[in-house]
Amino acid sequence: MSRDSITIGGRKVGAGEPCYLIAEIGINHNGDMGIAKKLIDKAVDFGFDAVKFQKRTVEVVYSPEELARPRENPFGQTNGDLKRGLEFGLNQYRDINRYCREKHIQWFCSPWDEGSVDFLEPFDPVCYKVASACLTDAGLLERIKKTGRPIILSTGMSTLDEIDWAVRRLNGTELMLMHTTSTYPSKDHELNLAVIGTLRQRFNLPIGYSGHEVGLMPSIFAVAGFDACAVERHITLDRAMWGSDQAASLEPRGMELLVKYVRSWPVARGSAEKRLLESEVPVKQKLRRVG
Repeated sequence: MSRDSITIGGRKVGAGEPCYLIAEIGINHNGDMGIAKKLIDKAVDFGFDAVKFQKRTVEVVYSPEELARPRENPFGQTNGDLKRGLEFGLNQYRDINRYCREKHIQWFCSPWDEGSVDFLEPFDPVCYKVASACLTDAGLLERIKKTGRPIILSTGMSTLDEIDWAVRRLNGTELMLMHTTSTYPSKDHELNLAVIGTLRQRFNLPIGYSGHEVGLMPSIFAVAGFDACAVERHITLDRAMWGSDQAASLEPRGMELLVKYVRSWPVARGSAEKRLLESEVPVKQKLRRVG
């Protein structure tokens, strides 16, 4: 197995390959399949490679005390009302699977517990994403590893020792790491994009970037300055919508520009060979001075 790339749904992702662009819908659908489909449509229209959701077994991921905590939200008065309201079930995921296939875009999830892996497996996902919050969950890592599918591991809120541990647990899998900062939204001084190079040197694995910043430029810098082979950004129809992740998300115009800039970078980078271009010849003939 080549450690400088992984294959996601037949698409090679890694060094020397086009950047793999992931539109993270997550929970920004606010429990509404209509919103989810509009976000999928935007990702398709602007040329993202995949959309991603999050899947939780609410009673496993959250304690009874956490679920009972008062929290006013569109679904009720407790945190449990919110978590259950945001969680898509079997019929919704069947619809997501059908819709993404019709739109010819890959989709996958971050499962937050072992039962969610079992829930997702019948959909034959192209890969699994391990959320930063789950990096040290041995049972979850083992369950995902047993599927034999490619794995994207997000490294926010983690030390290098913790990442070492997770990478060892996932040894033998097709694995890509994502550098990220788990603040929402992230400030520029928190991003530490140079860590992309640190992770690549330390683990000899493909390294991508999952951004939670406001704006586009850090995500562009991750690709142009540090050769991130994948970029993941949360997306929304409007950052003013209700929800904890909306402020750290790209609106449609930002989605459009991210794809445009990332796709144009390899063209502008070109070749390291210095040569006289044919297009320069008439300019040279007109302007070149010879002493």
